[in-house]
Amino acid sequence: MTTSTPKPPPTRPWRLSLDDPRIVGLFWQIVVVGIAVAIVAWLWSNAVHNLSVRRISTGFAFLGREAGMPIADSWIDYSPKNTYLRALLVGLVNTLRVAVIGIVLATVIGTLVGIARLSSNWLLSRLAAVYVEVLRDLPILLQLLFWYVLMQGLPAARQAWQPVEGVFLSNRGLIIPSVPLQEANWWTILALVAGLIVLYLVRRRLIGQQMLDGKARPAWPYALGVVVVLPVLVSYLAGASWGIEFPELRGFNFVGGSTLAPEYFALLIALVTYTSAFIAEIVRSGIQAVPRGQSDAAKALGLKRGFVLQHIVLPQALRVIIPPMTSQYLNLTKNSSLAVAVGYQDIVSIANTTLNQTGQAIESIALIMMVFLTISLGISFFMNWYNARIALVER
Repeated sequence: MTTSTPKPPPTRPWRLSLDDPRIVGLFWQIVVVGIAVAIVAWLWSNAVHNLSVRRISTGFAFLGREAGMPIADSWIDYSPKNTYLRALLVGLVNTLRVAVIGIVLATVIGTLVGIARLSSNWLLSRLAAVYVEVLRDLPILLQLLFWYVLMQGLPAARQAWQPVEGVFLSNRGLIIPSVPLQEANWWTILALVAGLIVLYLVRRRLIGQQMLDGKARPAWPYALGVVVVLPVLVSYLAGASWGIEFPELRGFNFVGGSTLAPEYFALLIALVTYTSAFIAEIVRSGIQAVPRGQSDAAKALGLKRGFVLQHIVLPQALRVIIPPMTSQYLNLTKNSSLAVAVGYQDIVSIANTTLNQTGQAIESIALIMMVFLTISLGISFFMNWYNARIALVER
């Protein structure tokens, strides 16, 4: 018995007639695109004309001029004698400091609060619910100002709080011990990162082999080699020093250690607590989306609650959690632009100062837009890639 291959449906030829819906649809698309291009061209020509009338030059040549602006909080070397390009680079680094660290902390806190909301402990679940309802219902700007005013109300450096040995909290910010990093230290850190990547790949291969023959293969010998022995060997060969520098009070200020400025600390706390409240609800709903029979079957087998949550419930809940979590990461990154309200010098604040000093309004705003667009697209690309990897594949 032979089966015949179905023939594709016949395609209709194109006819230059207004009765053909394809011609009408193409015509209106061309009209809409033409109107959009005309509006953009008119706005651009109007802006160029107004700038020429006011004798304001266009272009990015101003980036090579001396900035002359002080920046109090910087992770890279900077002085007012540097160029505007260097100042904007400092602002970019400051923005990434808030976004990256904020995303990590908000994810950890939000996940813990979301799990706590489902706890059988009544007090713990109620406290988590209050945390979520209060923080997500208050405007982020109001929370930012609250934390900043609270930081300004802390005691002076001489009367600084010391919750832990070597850690000080005052109106100068949070001062913590630090490890001075030289070139040799960075080589060791790079070896550690490379070792973690290798361990991840090796572990995936061992799991794949176990799925084929059912034989478990331990990964700890590889972890010992690439995560412990390799960095130690690189540190020894490079002559790295890992001494801890503790802050000390000298006069009216602290010397040594690392200082988190009050503006940065207030901004980070506000963004983390606000975003973690939304992430907690996302995690809670993702866990509840997993059929209850999964956890009931695991409990019937005698598996512990923590093991069930980590290895059975959360991996399935991630398919529901990741898409809305991406939006929260983007919101946190964009909300970091509120740093200008407390005087933290991020990319928005420094670009605004550059605009006021040079008059290059279009270029300064374009740089801000390009920075946030690039960061947001990077976050979206990574999260979409991860979401595609954990998605269920239909056969």
